[in-house]
Amino acid sequence: MSGTETAVVVAFWAVLAAGLAVLTARVVLRGERHWTVPLAATAFFVACGLVVPGLVIAAGLRVSASTAGGVKLTSRQVEGRRAFAADCARCHTLAASNAVAPVGPDLDAIRPPAALVLDAVEHGRARGNGQMPAGLVTGQAARDVADYVAAVAGR
Repeated sequence: MSGTETAVVVAFWAVLAAGLAVLTARVVLRGERHWTVPLAATAFFVACGLVVPGLVIAAGLRVSASTAGGVKLTSRQVEGRRAFAADCARCHTLAASNAVAPVGPDLDAIRPPAALVLDAVEHGRARGNGQMPAGLVTGQAARDVADYVAAVAGR
């Protein structure tokens, strides 16, 4: 979930909880006897709608940013994962990136070393069902993709 999506979800729950809090305050101020139900509902939505998702999101961000396919990633490999998702996942299969595409080779099956991945990215390939153009990713990003694929392919 992106930062914007997370903010929208949290804002939705916050508005819902605030609305319930206003309703509870109106019931209490009118002196009605049955104010416990709206108060309990407000507390429930605050706890379930804000606290629990916040804890889950915080825990998930820490884990997902540094691991893929059960492998602890370096900061450069995390960058490689991002570049792979943007430029490679539409053609290749790689379970660690949730990529399932039939055009390029299944990287989990062939488990290529970093040098082979880097060579393919830099020079391209013209075998099999499609043609991989050279230079889709360049420079440090290409090295990051190669290190990422070599670290997670087949794991």
